[in-house]
Amino acid sequence: MRIIRDDLRGPEIAALLEAHLKDFEPHSPPESRHALDLEGLRHPDIHFYTAWEDGELLGCGAFKRLDATHAELKSMRTDSRHLRKGVARALLAHLIAEARAQGFNRLSLETGSVAHFAPARELYTAFGFHDCEPFANYVKDPNSVFMTLGLDA
Repeated sequence: MRIIRDDLRGPEIAALLEAHLKDFEPHSPPESRHALDLEGLRHPDIHFYTAWEDGELLGCGAFKRLDATHAELKSMRTDSRHLRKGVARALLAHLIAEARAQGFNRLSLETGSVAHFAPARELYTAFGFHDCEPFANYVKDPNSVFMTLGLDA
């Protein structure tokens, strides 16, 4: 598996992100969906990465600079054909290392609170993320879980 910083130009990426956004529709009301679309992910404060193997897109993930020391994990997604192959684990490890290398000392995230998002929450917990209060512009929401990880070495 090869993980690269991506410019979000390929059609495979657009399709994966579209599937990512559609996946939330039955599980989160519109006001509780915080995923970014393709254009939103092209913001200069966002570092976007993709995982590839043999020319096939396996998954993606990003982090967004919130301030000089705090970043937010965004758009973690594994292509449905590659679930349970370690793609999300490899991407998350890469994102944590990249955020740390960029000088961030905290990485936070928002994810869903319903059962559909339980595998994601379990993955984040396995990496040391723990529940926290809403951060940045988020507010308490029964449909959201907020988690954070200290990146100090």
